[in-house]
Amino acid sequence: MKATVNFAQNNAERRSSHDDVNHRMAQLFKLFGLRTTTLVPVILICLLMLVGRGTSVAQTVSRPTNASAPSDAQKAFEKMKALTGSWQGTIMSIPINITIRLTSSGTAILHEATTDGGRPPNHEITMFYVDGDRLLATHYCDAGNRARLEAKMSPDGKTIEFSFLDVAGSTRGGLVKRMAFTMIDANKHIIELTFIMPNGKPIELRGEFQRTN
Repeated sequence: MKATVNFAQNNAERRSSHDDVNHRMAQLFKLFGLRTTTLVPVILICLLMLVGRGTSVAQTVSRPTNASAPSDAQKAFEKMKALTGSWQGTIMSIPINITIRLTSSGTAILHEATTDGGRPPNHEITMFYVDGDRLLATHYCDAGNRARLEAKMSPDGKTIEFSFLDVAGSTRGGLVKRMAFTMIDANKHIIELTFIMPNGKPIELRGEFQRTN
């Protein structure tokens, strides 16, 4: 009998607590001027919007970004890098040895030309490097000056032509006004130069070079 009374008392207390919660919720709805039938859909819509927004943000954050495409200057630089190695050829019947190698942690290319007899070119150096959206060359000429040239790659990607920009130092001994590199295959390329003589007359020079290493 006592257990029955306790059970009845517990049920009464639970009903009283439940009624108290309902009463408090009703007061809250009344305070904001909302009915239960109105508030519940609003809450559900807000939750759905938050979930959808969270998914959208997560997708936006996790979506991989495409790496920017290489510039024309970088493409031309990569073509020049394929010439690294040792080469032999002739210009104006003069045997010339050429060494091309990467320098400065791969950010520049050093081109060195020399002859066995010690006459020009005598360890003549040209440096190739990317400067912003341009591939530039600085030619340290035996004539005692430093010509700076800018590259443009042919549509077929086989020829990289450097046109004159400016020069530092005396030009009394002449200067290089243009140079071009044409890649025939992995073991052969052609070099063309336009050299301006001290009297202002241009001379066109051309040499074919075979890879030796």
